[in-house]
Amino acid sequence: MVTLLLARPESCYGRNMFGSPVDFSFRELNTVSDMLSDEPNPGTRPLKRDSEQKILSATLRLNNNFLSDLTGLMDTLSTLYAEPTRLAWLDISFNEFQHIHPVLTQLKELRLLYLHGNRICKLSEVDKLAVLPFLHTITLHGNPIVTERDYRAHLIGTLPHVKMIDFSAVTKQERELTSVWQRSRNPHKSMSHSKVD
Repeated sequence: MVTLLLARPESCYGRNMFGSPVDFSFRELNTVSDMLSDEPNPGTRPLKRDSEQKILSATLRLNNNFLSDLTGLMDTLSTLYAEPTRLAWLDISFNEFQHIHPVLTQLKELRLLYLHGNRICKLSEVDKLAVLPFLHTITLHGNPIVTERDYRAHLIGTLPHVKMIDFSAVTKQERELTSVWQRSRNPHKSMSHSKVD
């Protein structure tokens, strides 16, 4: 049994920190702003809204669309969500992304990020996410980068708080091996010098 430790277990969304998911999956969206002219898929629980009719949720599902970038994401979130910067769970899997868009670094509360089934080719793209202090779950399987040598080690070394990669737990042994791997890639120069009399 896996227990997730979250920084704020209670929130304005009730006992469930994430609230009901805002689900725009399978909507044939080409841009994130397309959400503004569409309604989210109905869920098992109705979406909660504030007095301004903005959504009270920290989850967004944009999976299985035709998105290739996230231009306009923050403006769109600000229009739809009561607290857009508190987005904690973002599913943008099965789209057309080749790069990790820098706008994701503005989502400082992001904890779960699903990017699987896209077209991300460069392992260095993941480096952008190192600034997210709470990111503990990421999926990237189904992207070309998973064939890169040291794929998991790179993610573990780059994302210090990650606990799950591609739905597989990061083990203590993997962390230790990653530490050794990082030291072997960046050997420290010897600080000991011979004294000359």
